[in-house]
Amino acid sequence: MKLTITPRSPKSRKFPLTLDLAGSPKDVTVDAVKAAIAKSFPEYYPDRQRLTVEKTALEVGKTLADYNLKDGDSVAFKDLGPQISWRTVFLIEYGGPLVIHPLVYYLPSLFYGKAFEHSWMQTVTYWMVMLHFLKREYETVFVHRFSHGTMPFRNVFKNSAHYHLLSGLNLAYWVYGPWNAAGTKLAERSDALVYGCIALYIFAELSNFHTHVTLRNLRPPGTRVRKIPRGYGFDLVSCPNYFFETLSWLAVSVLTMSWSAHLFFVVAVGQMYIWALKKHRSYRKDFSDYPRGRKAMFPLIS
Repeated sequence: MKLTITPRSPKSRKFPLTLDLAGSPKDVTVDAVKAAIAKSFPEYYPDRQRLTVEKTALEVGKTLADYNLKDGDSVAFKDLGPQISWRTVFLIEYGGPLVIHPLVYYLPSLFYGKAFEHSWMQTVTYWMVMLHFLKREYETVFVHRFSHGTMPFRNVFKNSAHYHLLSGLNLAYWVYGPWNAAGTKLAERSDALVYGCIALYIFAELSNFHTHVTLRNLRPPGTRVRKIPRGYGFDLVSCPNYFFETLSWLAVSVLTMSWSAHLFFVVAVGQMYIWALKKHRSYRKDFSDYPRGRKAMFPLIS
């Protein structure tokens, strides 16, 4: 069959492009169309392409017949620009705090102009943050299976700002400062508060890891298969991983009593709630038997 690829931008000199594809619309996949375009123009590798029909994006794994496309029809092409793998994006995002926090914590003279002894609260917070992001890096390499392979490279700077600035420089500078040093009134914490926050943090981090492993086991390697997640946490909410991460940062926020931690907590939880609502709606749309009693992120609430 023949398929015409038209440009989303009229300024393109490489399109329209007519492809001669083997098979009928029921046989030709979106993957095959993208591969054919990449063969004609190698710079437009499949992950860099966005194909649409009347504003509906063509999804990998589906056939042209799924979109009622026939011999001689056309689809619109958009260049998404240079891509970067999501795994690399995550490594960059989480790597920022892993560099920033040790610099601020171990080099106080550089950031505050003097050396001082850190308080127990500062030390506990430091290890909470470091272990959290080390865990995230481990999950990125060994646990996560990504439904989308890449994202536009230009977005990596915007995505990283949340972690490098808010949970990195912002949190480190204001929590590890001399005003919270050993012997200061601001650093005083009861044993019950510190150990309570540590217990909440450990529970939340282990629970978060458990949910990530559950999600991993739902998707066979190299596929984009989606199934209804069940079990620990998932019986109450669609995204228990976000709920448990909320508890982790709540422990940090309560322990530090710092406006910088509160700021990051509000922004992070707000963003995770937006993601949770989107995933919750997607689950309910894609699975007719999706449990009706589940909330998006907060058990029994929303």
